[in-house]
Amino acid sequence: MSSIKIKLKKQDIDKIKEITASFNNEEHELINVLHKCQQHFGYLPAEVQEVISDEMDIPTAKIYGIVTFYSFFTMTPKGKNPISICMGTACYVRGGEKVLDEFKKELGIEAGQTTKDGKFSISSLRCVGACGLAPVVLIGEKTYGRVAPDDVKEILAEYK
Repeated sequence: MSSIKIKLKKQDIDKIKEITASFNNEEHELINVLHKCQQHFGYLPAEVQEVISDEMDIPTAKIYGIVTFYSFFTMTPKGKNPISICMGTACYVRGGEKVLDEFKKELGIEAGQTTKDGKFSISSLRCVGACGLAPVVLIGEKTYGRVAPDDVKEILAEYK
C-alpha cells in the first residue's frame, strides 16, 4: 500500500485501539475513526490502517479504498504548514494553477510532497467553497483569498 514502511510503537497501537474502542469498533463509524487517527498521527500509513482493520474487523482493502477515495485523508505525512491550493472552477479560471506553480517553484517540491525540513507540504483541492475569493489558498486553518503568484513569497515569509 505505502512505499514508506513505519514501525508502530506499542503506545501508537494502544492509541489506535483506544480510538476504535471509543466508537465501539462499529463499522459505520469507520470514517470517524479514520479522522481521529489522522488527527493524532497526521496521516494514515498502511500500518495504522492494518491495526484499524484488525480492531474493527474490516478488510484492509476496504479501509485503503476509503483512504484513497476521500481527498481529506492522506497516506503521506503533511508538513507542519500544509498548503492547499483550490483548483475548483472559479479558482482555476482566475489563475489557481499559476499560484500552485509559484508555490512549487518557491518550495522546490511538487503537489503531494513535503519539504525536506518538514515545514511545508503542497496539495490541490477541488473546491473550498469560497469562490468569491478565488483563487484561494489554505495554509493550515488560515485562508488567503484573491492570491496572485506575486503574493506567494510574502505569504511563505509569514511561516519562516
